[in-house]
Order: sequence, then C-alpha cells, then structure tokens
Amino acid sequence: MCLKLVDRAEPKIVKLDSPIKMVGVSKRTGAKTIYKDAVLLGKAYQKIKAQNIIRNKKEPRAFVAVSKDFSNDNSSWDYLMGDVVTSFSNVPEGLTTFDIPSGTYAVFTIRPKFRFLWGSAIGLTKRYIFTKWLPNSKYDSDQDVVGDFEYHDQRSVSRNPSIELFVPVREKDQ
Repeated sequence: MCLKLVDRAEPKIVKLDSPIKMVGVSKRTGAKTIYKDAVLLGKAYQKIKAQNIIRNKKEPRAFVAVSKDFSNDNSSWDYLMGDVVTSFSNVPEGLTTFDIPSGTYAVFTIRPKFRFLWGSAIGLTKRYIFTKWLPNSKYDSDQDVVGDFEYHDQRSVSRNPSIELFVPVREKDQ
C-alpha cells in the first residue's frame, strides 16, 4: 500500500532564475524525530500566521518547507517552514529568513490520496528520489545550500491536493 503513495513519473527539470525568499520558523531535526518535529514546527508556524506579522508575502500565497544543512552522515538537518516573501524588510525578531538558491531542480509532484498521508507521501517520495531515481538518472544531487524544499500554494488546499518537491540537481560528469 505505501508504495502507491509515490508517483514514479519523471520529474520536471526546472531552472529557478532567482532565489525564493522565505520567512518563518526553523528547528534542527533528524530521521528519528522529523515527524514529531514537523508537527511541532507546524504549530509554531500557525501561531506566527495567526499573529499576521509576516510582511511582504508573495501573492498568490505560497508556503515552503525547507531541509538544509545536513550533517556529514545525514543524521540531522535544519527544517524550516515559512511564507514566501518578496523582501526581507521588516522581519520580526525571532523569525528565520532564508533564500532558497536559484539553480536547476528536479520537481516531483506529490498527491496523497488522503490529507493525513502527507508526511508519509513526502518521506516515501524522498526515499524514492535518493535511492532509486537519482542513481538511475543523468543527475546528481546538488545539495550545497539546500537539500530540498516543498512548495505549497493554492493546489495544496484544493479538493485534490498536491505539492511540489524541489530537489537541486546537476548533470552527472560523463
């Protein structure tokens, strides 16, 4: 059943010409704690959203969840959640800012059958990308600045929700 959560279609390869700016919250996490930490971080983010203190939000609304700064053994990383913004002016104290770098990304669409399966669908898709798709593709991971990021927009709250998972890539040396 779990494997049906992963869409094995070829990703779109896209070039981001300019960085995506985000303002939100962050936490250091790891493989053993990511599901619990993601829920806690999501609650912290919702409190910030309720205060309506993030300025310069991109229209139409977009939200990102970023994984970055992986340890050498990939056992821990920084996990960020926040709104996509047009500038970092007037960022409230205590919030995290981050520029998702421009570059080439493989974009995978995630469409869980039920909303409560988001976490599992994202985790299984990442496992598929790094253990199956990348080794058999013409690309290598290019995780110098960011490991990957989820892009949520109006599609993620639609009747048939979907998000896009962006993974930085570069062509393999021949």
